[in-house]
Amino acid sequence: MPEALSGDPFTRVGAVADAVLYEGYLLYPYRRSSAKNRVRWQFGVLLPRTWVEADGPVAEGISGSADSWYQRTECLVRAAPDAVLRVRVRYLQLQRKQVEAPGEDGRYRPVESLRGDDGTAHLSFEEAVPYERDLAWPLAELLRGPRTAEVSAPAAVYTEELGAGRVVRRREHVRAHTTVAAERLADGLYRLCVRTENAGEAPDARAPRAEALRQALLAAHTLLAGEGLEFVSQTDPPAALRDRARGCRSAFTFPVLGGPAGESADGATGPVLLSAPIILPDHPQVAPESPGDLHDAAEIDEILTLRTMLLTDEEKAEARATDPRAARILDRVDTMPPEVFANLHGAIRSLAPAAEEACEARPAWWQEGGDAGLSPTTDTVTVDGVPLGTGSRVRLNPRLRGADAQDMFLVGRSAEVAAVFHDVDGSVHLAVTVDDDPAAELHGWYGRFHYFRPDELEPLGDGTEPPP
Repeated sequence: MPEALSGDPFTRVGAVADAVLYEGYLLYPYRRSSAKNRVRWQFGVLLPRTWVEADGPVAEGISGSADSWYQRTECLVRAAPDAVLRVRVRYLQLQRKQVEAPGEDGRYRPVESLRGDDGTAHLSFEEAVPYERDLAWPLAELLRGPRTAEVSAPAAVYTEELGAGRVVRRREHVRAHTTVAAERLADGLYRLCVRTENAGEAPDARAPRAEALRQALLAAHTLLAGEGLEFVSQTDPPAALRDRARGCRSAFTFPVLGGPAGESADGATGPVLLSAPIILPDHPQVAPESPGDLHDAAEIDEILTLRTMLLTDEEKAEARATDPRAARILDRVDTMPPEVFANLHGAIRSLAPAAEEACEARPAWWQEGGDAGLSPTTDTVTVDGVPLGTGSRVRLNPRLRGADAQDMFLVGRSAEVAAVFHDVDGSVHLAVTVDDDPAAELHGWYGRFHYFRPDELEPLGDGTEPPP
């Protein structure tokens, strides 16, 4: 059985972990009527396997923007023989907030909105509550074989009386478990594997996603720490461990070092690991200028704060009735002191010469020659017997399940391949520009593309081979 934890070794990554937990929880303008807030829960979503694989197995990726039924984190760790590994599994559990009003027969019936006796408006909406489970095992025990623990969230029902009616909040049982294994690679060096699975079964594998989410882990992520061990960076490992690090295969999550940088002599190891469903750098930090979370996924505090200030009184009233977290955002924005708002304008973190030179050149997030043997502009991948590369003409046929929600708008469109990229997990994606996009040339100049797997593309006509 897992040992009880003493103290909290994860406080150094608490703010970042909370930001991950609520990434995309509620989107500006924070109102139920907003179309954006009808398509939520996009990161780290672990659904019942029977629902996810209704159309076949999902393709593994290095981040959790696609629905899956499991997450797997593999990483290297240097450890003493008596080391103890500590694991914290965190996610949101969906909660349905249903407003109910009494009918003529005295029975409550569901309604979309209701105003309480105190004048406060309440709207039926989907909320989410945080759940976390702490686990710990001695490394020696893990080396004898994998260990599994339940990380399920119980069902619950809460009722709030409003006088004129009531609010009923319901959560369904989320079944999940986490398995941890360790493998010795060399003296003092080990590979860890932490796998969290949704162990539930969907009543209807063809049910709408909104129904399947009731049994899902939302924004699932994992924190690792312990006594007598240090984690090795997966993105920038020490030179001597680079090949070993490349052998680690994470799925639907991206492990990075947590806490402040500079805690180790080589800068490539640290005492805490955050494995998140979004891609982050080592040692991620919440900007000190930010007064609080805006939940809006890739948020820019100054812009969102300004926009929230400009909401009408009616829009603000609806947002407050939508979700308690939206009400807190409005309270913070409406009472923000001028000096706090001024700090949101931005801060210069570095004036390194390399950064200055990059600003003067054409924007390029890929540098040719950065990886030996790989060249996005000349590499090809074969699809239906045709080599596709830069300049190839293709038709887009994205998978509609387990893919980016915006891909559905690109089905059947023609496009041109701009580059072939080999991901760190060994998969291949092709960057394309859509033919009838009026900004295609500008996007190409900036290096802003749509990305598809080879099995989502169909070669078009003659001359599909890339130019020499």
